Amino acid sequence: MVEIWGEAAEGFEPVREAFARNFRDHGELGAAFALYLDGRKVVDIWAGDARPEVGGRPDPAVPWTADTAQVLRSVTKGLTAATALHLAGQGRLDLDAPVASYWPEFKAAGKERIPVRWLLSHQAGLPALDVPLRVEDVISWEPAVAAVAAQTPFWEPGRAHGYHPYTFGWLVGEVVRRAAGRSVGHYFAEEIAQPLGLDLWIGLPTGAAPRVGRLVDLPAPEAALNGPNGLRLRPRQSVVDAYQNPASLTARSFAAVRPKVDLNDPAVQAAEIPGAGGIGTARSVARFYAALIGAADRHGGAPGELLPAVFGPGLLAEAMGPAVSGPDRVLIINTAFGLGFFRHGPSSPMASPASFGHPGRGGSLGFADPELGIGFGYVTNGMQPGVTGDIRSRTLIAAVKQCLSKG
Repeated sequence: MVEIWGEAAEGFEPVREAFARNFRDHGELGAAFALYLDGRKVVDIWAGDARPEVGGRPDPAVPWTADTAQVLRSVTKGLTAATALHLAGQGRLDLDAPVASYWPEFKAAGKERIPVRWLLSHQAGLPALDVPLRVEDVISWEPAVAAVAAQTPFWEPGRAHGYHPYTFGWLVGEVVRRAAGRSVGHYFAEEIAQPLGLDLWIGLPTGAAPRVGRLVDLPAPEAALNGPNGLRLRPRQSVVDAYQNPASLTARSFAAVRPKVDLNDPAVQAAEIPGAGGIGTARSVARFYAALIGAADRHGGAPGELLPAVFGPGLLAEAMGPAVSGPDRVLIINTAFGLGFFRHGPSSPMASPASFGHPGRGGSLGFADPELGIGFGYVTNGMQPGVTGDIRSRTLIAAVKQCLSKG
């Protein structure tokens, strides 16, 4: 039995139990979970190995600690979206202006009328690249943004939506860089992470490198494939076929970089990869989302810490959306997005219809729910198959909802 470290406030013991169950029943290797309620941190727990022994590696396992950080995969997109929305809140980025007004090279291939907000809501038609990037292109930034600027859309922009696994980060990140005069990683660090006291980075500082755990690819546990209550079902055959067909838009979108990026590589972690390469702690992911909705008394007690506002209520409403919903041309399921954030739904389950946030491929998840007053942060190094969440995060969500229903 794995030992669970950290604290859960009175009434949140079921969350601690659910977290332990993920290790016992669902293949968890190392993970952390944190929850804010009405601006108060009520759960902050961790367990397992940050650098587990797998695949015959000679180095011994390293335990997960209170300060272990982890690569977040696409949870990063929520951080990137927040930089653009923060910049808009400062009056320095017009979401309805053409992207090309900030980034003139982007007007190539008939893209001169695409507004900034379509980048955030996955409507630009640019999820893949005709010529995949090399890892060194990603690390150096300029070749990546040049490639997306030159790319012809795969559908008429604004007439459909489809998840942009990698290109979202370069599209939104370059607009931020052009409008702010700072890279997206520096902007996020200086304007959002530092004021909030977050251990969250888009581009890992050198001093933080020893804290980062190792990602490990794992199969989905059998219980997850056949679990009750729809926690994790086998995907439809059409979805399987799309991922397995290298000519499909789905496969090409997830293969925008070839060979694939090794997110355990220190050089990759130090680079700014705002679609998939962010790094941080569960505690900071939860605090980030708590800050987006602010502290309020929703449960009969005094509200907690008043966190600095990331952006105002008008932009929060736009961020939550939904901006688009329906068939997703890349994920081959129905999805709903606000401006840079997934909305709660069957394909991206969170806590309630008010929830918005972002999952990370392999398991990690961050979201906020303004009606329930929660900021939720779960990070893991056991990369199980799946893009929009799996049985581990859903088990934690169910436990949180159980606790809130009794409050």
